[in-house]
Amino acid sequence: MLDPTTIEAHIRRIATDGYTIIENAIDPALLDALARELERLEHELGAVPAGNSFEGANTVRIYNLLAYGGPFAAVPTHANVLPIVEGVLDDGCLISSLSSIAIDAGEIAQPIHADDQLIPVDKPHVPLVCNTMWAITEFTEENGATRILPGSHTRDHSPEYGRPYESIAAVMPRGSVLVWHGSLWHGGGANRTGERRVGVAMNYCAGYVRQQENQQLGVPAEIARTYPARLLELMGYGIYRGLIGHIDKRVPADVVLGRDLSAPIVWEEPKSTRGSDD
Repeated sequence: MLDPTTIEAHIRRIATDGYTIIENAIDPALLDALARELERLEHELGAVPAGNSFEGANTVRIYNLLAYGGPFAAVPTHANVLPIVEGVLDDGCLISSLSSIAIDAGEIAQPIHADDQLIPVDKPHVPLVCNTMWAITEFTEENGATRILPGSHTRDHSPEYGRPYESIAAVMPRGSVLVWHGSLWHGGGANRTGERRVGVAMNYCAGYVRQQENQQLGVPAEIARTYPARLLELMGYGIYRGLIGHIDKRVPADVVLGRDLSAPIVWEEPKSTRGSDD
């Protein structure tokens, strides 16, 4: 587990450079379990490349991984990653999406983009999105490591889709995690090798931003009920700052799943802590 000083150093690097790499953050046993489950799901689901310019012609993606339980439930709350994400957003952050990205031989580079560019907010802005890429296999310049433009998160606009930009490869050994500000310009790299590059994209957003994947409807309730409290909060079954997401002044997990995630509603807290929404 990372010490507080190391966590703060990673958070500062994201603020200045737009990204950081946590090397060898994930235990090999979890990596192996994730790789096995992804291979099984790909065959069971018949997953094939989407064939569009963004998702790729030789890239296999599997979405909504929390719906399948197993080792995927360990990803969002990982102790070496989540504290850094919370330092970029806050501890009210949510899971935006959890998916896998397997880049096969012959894939070309993905268009450079920013993960928050569909959010209609002037740039630069405070972090609304903080995303991570887990290296299930080694990430190299040749096999399609994520391409990044350091410092681009401070620009006052998003990249033009399809336009070429000078970038560098986020090279990292298996078990490492790339973490970046949602405004950072980046894209998947071209795979010029004969081997597959596999990553798990664990994406987060601020608690007041709509998630990419609808966790409450996309993950069956019978599976969600088995998840620990912190994971349920990250999925959106809690409430943000005592207000956003409540159901009749109750926490969604209580109402929908019968799970006690008791949290005070802001109106019921002492008056000194209330907002101006009277």
